[in-house]
Parts: sequence; C-alpha cells; structure tokens
Amino acid sequence: MQDADKNLRKVRSIADHQFGKGCGEALFPEGVTFLLSRTNRVRQIINNGQRIATVRAKDGMLTLSIAGAQVIHNVLPSPSYRVIVCDDAVPFVSKGKTVFAKHVISLDKELRAGEEVLVVDASDKLLATGQLLLSPDEALSIGRGPAVDVRNGIDQEKDT
Repeated sequence: MQDADKNLRKVRSIADHQFGKGCGEALFPEGVTFLLSRTNRVRQIINNGQRIATVRAKDGMLTLSIAGAQVIHNVLPSPSYRVIVCDDAVPFVSKGKTVFAKHVISLDKELRAGEEVLVVDASDKLLATGQLLLSPDEALSIGRGPAVDVRNGIDQEKDT
C-alpha cells in the first residue's frame, strides 16, 4: 500500500505542476489504481475502470483521456489550457481529427508548444484533448497547418 501512496503523491504533483495547484487532487482521487511499466514506473492512472491519464515516458508529463480532460475542464476556468475552435471544425475535432491553425479562434496565451490542451468550441464545450504543436502567436497568425495533434475526441468510439 505504501507504493500506491507514493505513486498517488507523485502523479498529483505532476498534475499540479502541469495544470496548476489543486488539479492533482481533482484528477486523482483516493482509490485510483496504477498500471506500471516493466521497470515499475507509473504509466496509466485508472479511476473506476476508466483511464484518466498516462504518464509520457519521454518527459514524465501527463496525457489526458477524455475523462481526465473533463475533470480539468471543470476545475480550471476558461480560457486556461483551452484552444477554442470555430464551429466549422467542431464535428471533425470531436471525432479526433487534427485541429488546423485556420480553425483556431482563440487560445490561452500562457500555453507553450508541446503542452497538453483542451479543445473547446466557442461556448466552452469540451470537444477533445491533445498536444499543442504551435505557440499561441503562431496558431493565431500562421493560418495554415496543424495546430493541435488531437489525441482523443469526445465522439470517438474507443479511448486509446
């Protein structure tokens, strides 16, 4: 049981660092379970049989499932960690398709390329989660090419 407590403290501190204070406890309540790698490192965090997040091997940061993204969406006020897309892109993004720069209306100016983001529509409805590929200035000014590599859309059948 000691290892589970240590793992819980570790993933909570990663979430607090990545998304802001308080996100760790919101994302990972008591009783979450962990899938470990062969080297006993935390890989996936499961709550009630549903994957909440995965710890990326290359940098130790979290990637969110839709369930995890919904928790962050509810905890953080808009526009924190959000990329807002135009209505034309909504059906595609919610199916897990890439967000292109020309569809980005607005986004959190504090974001950096490579960060995990929530993709929302103009009314702040969660559509997807993914990785930001461009800086906020680039995403708004370039007007072409991919802006967010979408990992999971809310309308996808399976959660990978």
